[in-house]
Amino acid sequence: MAAKLELDVTYAARRPWVPRRAQFTLWAEAALSDSASSNALSVHVVGAVRSRSLNAHYRHKDKPTNVLSFSGAGTSPDGLNYLGELVICASVVAQEARVQGKSPESHWAHMTVHGVLHLLGFDHEQRAEARKMAAREVQILDRLGFSDPYV
Repeated sequence: MAAKLELDVTYAARRPWVPRRAQFTLWAEAALSDSASSNALSVHVVGAVRSRSLNAHYRHKDKPTNVLSFSGAGTSPDGLNYLGELVICASVVAQEARVQGKSPESHWAHMTVHGVLHLLGFDHEQRAEARKMAAREVQILDRLGFSDPYV
């Protein structure tokens, strides 16, 4: 039996373009494709003010950012893995997509996959870790029909 995903999406910002819940589900499930457990994940789409506030508080960087990942409580007695929360800033993702010459959809997919991989323990602080994480992102995005986000 395939692992299931319980996804909660909240929208505090809807402009510029933001994905529908079904798109977040598809992208998160792709990032979780190697997971045998059932997972719960929350995605919060926010504006620049909220992103900046959270980034300043948790990362001590006084600016909005594309995606923040917050680890969840782990596995409950019923076997559901509370993976955590992604906070994605709509305006930052839109601006990055424009600057990088990418479609909004492809950049949102990348930020979702990137955030889920952080929740799975991937990181990019060290060069070797960054290469491993980027390779995994490229592989997942390719399966979803998106090009390499790093070229």
